[in-house]
Amino acid sequence: MEKVLVTGATGYIGLHCIHQLLNQGYEVNGSVRSPERKHEIINALNSHNTSTEHLNLYTFNLTEDSGWDEGMQGCDYLLHIASPISLERTDEEYFVQPAVDGVKRALRFAKKHNVKKVVLTSSVAAIFDTMEKKTSFDESDWSDPNNPSISAYSKSKTLAERAAWEFVKNENDPFELAVINPALVVGASISGDIGESNKAVEMVASGRMPVAVPLMFGYVDVRDVAAAHILAMVTPASNGERFALVEKDLWYKDVAKILRENGFDKAPTLGIPVWLAKILANFNKELKLTLPYLGRKRSIKNTKAKEILGWNPRPAEESIIDIANQMKDLGMLK
Repeated sequence: MEKVLVTGATGYIGLHCIHQLLNQGYEVNGSVRSPERKHEIINALNSHNTSTEHLNLYTFNLTEDSGWDEGMQGCDYLLHIASPISLERTDEEYFVQPAVDGVKRALRFAKKHNVKKVVLTSSVAAIFDTMEKKTSFDESDWSDPNNPSISAYSKSKTLAERAAWEFVKNENDPFELAVINPALVVGASISGDIGESNKAVEMVASGRMPVAVPLMFGYVDVRDVAAAHILAMVTPASNGERFALVEKDLWYKDVAKILRENGFDKAPTLGIPVWLAKILANFNKELKLTLPYLGRKRSIKNTKAKEILGWNPRPAEESIIDIANQMKDLGMLK
């Protein structure tokens, strides 16, 4: 039985990866920062009829060496998913150094324990923030960490992914590496933790966004993101490749329409132009973060993931409805 270490086991994507790996017959080691959250993982998996007999959970983090040896012992693969994410924090101190140090630490221990392959979770945030004002991107594009308008999160993802490719380039044949670059990840959570990215849907479904601001994101289901990690792990043709994951691009007005048509009556009916959104951003912290992206179309195709991995994502509309219904059941949509 092959063994996989998944970092960030309590996380939105990480827990879905563990769920699928266990169901496919792998032994799984998972990392948590807080030992008291181990029961959360076990309970969530059991509630989805997934046996945890072959799951072992270890306590370690991105910023310290302690615990990594135990977690990596005997592993054939590493899915390095853990990385700082928050909609509340905007400072580089929170994002950049922990992300970069975490990648370097994970890869160093992967080499030490003769792991065969590493799959790293990056983001389209490491692709889109170039200095070029263009609308169409692919996996050859890279965000520029010196871009004055780049967010701390995008900078952290860019520098962390760069550090991974540099590690593989400079070390003597350490392991194979593939990188997953998802767009906005949505869809039902396995636990009660809906993650950060689903808050984009929550704001619309709850009516906290009273008007649809002119923001476009690519959307992709969390279950398909987890599936892509495992496909990249077992597909030799993925070695040395990046894979952008997106099902389709949607403006907030499109998301609002999908939700309204499925019974979420608080979703806004009115869209606003860019100039008005910029004025409103002066009075809204979350909206202010989006200023560089208001009205911008930034698209990336999923061709590479489909052709090399055989990836076949479900419709984004289904994912949006799934998470909205889950949030409703959890009492999150007041």
